Amino acid sequence: MRHLLAVAAGLAVLAASACSAPTPPRSAAPSATPTGPATLPAPTGPHPVGTTTLYLNDTSRPDPWDLDATTRRLKVTLWYPTKQRDGQRAPYMTPKESELTLKGGRIAGVPDDTLSKTRTNATKDAEPTGRDLPLVVLSPGFTKPISTLTALAEDLASRGYVVAGIDHTYESYATTLADGRIAECLACDSDADPGFGTGVVAGRAADVSFVLDQLPSTWNGADRIDRSHIAMVGQSIGGAGAMATMVKDPRIRAGIDMDGTTYARIPKTGFSRPFMFIGSPQHIPGGRDNSWDRDWKLLTGWKRWIVLSGADHQSFTDLPLLSGALGIKPAYGILPAARAAELTRTYVAAFLDQHLKSQRQPLLDKPSARYPEVKFCPAACGQS
Repeated sequence: MRHLLAVAAGLAVLAASACSAPTPPRSAAPSATPTGPATLPAPTGPHPVGTTTLYLNDTSRPDPWDLDATTRRLKVTLWYPTKQRDGQRAPYMTPKESELTLKGGRIAGVPDDTLSKTRTNATKDAEPTGRDLPLVVLSPGFTKPISTLTALAEDLASRGYVVAGIDHTYESYATTLADGRIAECLACDSDADPGFGTGVVAGRAADVSFVLDQLPSTWNGADRIDRSHIAMVGQSIGGAGAMATMVKDPRIRAGIDMDGTTYARIPKTGFSRPFMFIGSPQHIPGGRDNSWDRDWKLLTGWKRWIVLSGADHQSFTDLPLLSGALGIKPAYGILPAARAAELTRTYVAAFLDQHLKSQRQPLLDKPSARYPEVKFCPAACGQS
């Protein structure tokens, strides 16, 4: 089924997921005075953060959305620890990407380049540092670029991870390719088709496997990665993609689905690699989305199902952090943007530290007085 995914400012646009919502207005003006450029929260780890971009071309398969393309072209953004503390800050997105994202999200009343002015914390093309670094693959929600997970990516890199964020071409409003051409959302014309979600996650699994194949030969810092310690984290259909990729690719050791309806079928014999669901109250047992109930029974290894009280579908992305710059008030749910970012970063990092770095995290074992918004399901989460 399909529902409306908030894009860029929290207004809904048509996308594939578990529930339905009313059709959005054709455009929306800011409901409050824009605050000026947004600044992403500082990373919490000990390392400065570098970032660079790779452009990959999979000649083994045609593009699933562009029927004239005989190969699949991908943009991959890497974040990683560095020793470099000065240099050019990486752009959040280009002015043209900002324009197309705002247009696709039906956000009016602010300059077209507003999102491109967002201040990041990573130094462009800085020299990587460290050895035996675990790798985390990030996959964004439908219609959204990987840049909307930048705050999480920067934080993980500061904690000693290499993060590979994939822009799944033609599945977001704007992806700049190697030749400078902008790939817009061709998949948006198909989101009501039968089997759309299943097809998207299968394509994303193929994208991820290809990136893992190519990374050693396409990035000069790849020798710093411990390729036996790889996880995948995704939001919305990117989270569904994490599950789909793990079912197909044994290199993914652990995975997290952030508020995404799942589509890939887990083998009836069960699935034993570590997996965590973390989501909004729509994912409580018996809630609007029953896919987590279905899959929970088949997860036979370490598993967690966490719901954040007051969270919204976009609380696990940067979008609430950008709402002030776009003059959108109120933003997502009732969970403040800074708190949503803190909770997401804290629990994602705890999961990865435990399963990729073998550092036991008691935070994942029971509720914490420090984080009362976090409910452990299925038994104790209740209606939030």
